[in-house]
Amino acid sequence: MAVILDGAALAAKLKARIREEAGALPRPPMLAVVLAGEDPASQIYVRGKERDCAECGIRTRTHRLPADVSQRELSALVDRLNRDGDVDGILVQLPLPEGLDPRPILHAVSPEKDVDCFHPLNAGLLALGEPRFLPCTPAGVLELLDAYEIPVRGRLCVIIGRSHLVGRPLAQLLTARDGTVTLCHSRTADLPALTRQADILVSAAGRRGLVTADMIKPGAAVIDVAMNRDPGGKLAGDVDFPAAEAMAGFLTPVPGGVGPMTRAMLLRNVLQAADRR
Repeated sequence: MAVILDGAALAAKLKARIREEAGALPRPPMLAVVLAGEDPASQIYVRGKERDCAECGIRTRTHRLPADVSQRELSALVDRLNRDGDVDGILVQLPLPEGLDPRPILHAVSPEKDVDCFHPLNAGLLALGEPRFLPCTPAGVLELLDAYEIPVRGRLCVIIGRSHLVGRPLAQLLTARDGTVTLCHSRTADLPALTRQADILVSAAGRRGLVTADMIKPGAAVIDVAMNRDPGGKLAGDVDFPAAEAMAGFLTPVPGGVGPMTRAMLLRNVLQAADRR
């Protein structure tokens, strides 16, 4: 049976450390959150981030905007937050309402306050191996591997999903740790043949039940990044958890695996931004 990677417990330990370090700063860090529209999932995510920050001694200031906010108004708000000396980090909650282009908004966030690591400059620094911030979900995956002493060096790492949020930056981080990385996607031929070779298998495709037991190398570390809903509305990942548990050596649950770690890494980025400022 696989060892379950408890992201919730590890995140709680990290948050306690962040709270201690935040308390040692001259002033509490400040995260500004920009929330446009009434998307129910976004509302839940933002409330969760506000709670996380409060637990760690990080102040939040949430700017709630109507769904009909204009691109110009949103850009102007981001510009004000960039110039606000009390704001250490800026988070623009996605998705934005229909009709708004998120790219110029995300690119307008000051790189020094870009705690989500979406700005092209920060993405470029990551690619060069000189990151200002680590993207939250990939950083959370690395923390889980480290906590459970799962080595990366010399291991074959297969990632399913090539998004700029998870797959691509995680491939860069694993490569920097001397892992041999294969990045798979919807056009990959014979995906199971590749996943069966993986010592570390990460799935971030967003397809419930994609990874079955016969796609897993016995004893592999299987990291499920995805958050899907089953027909009953219950959260589920990409991995067939009951079947994978008998095959894998290490396995993340959904929920309670990578999700709490992603939120903890955001808090760490806000702390780092405040410390540098």
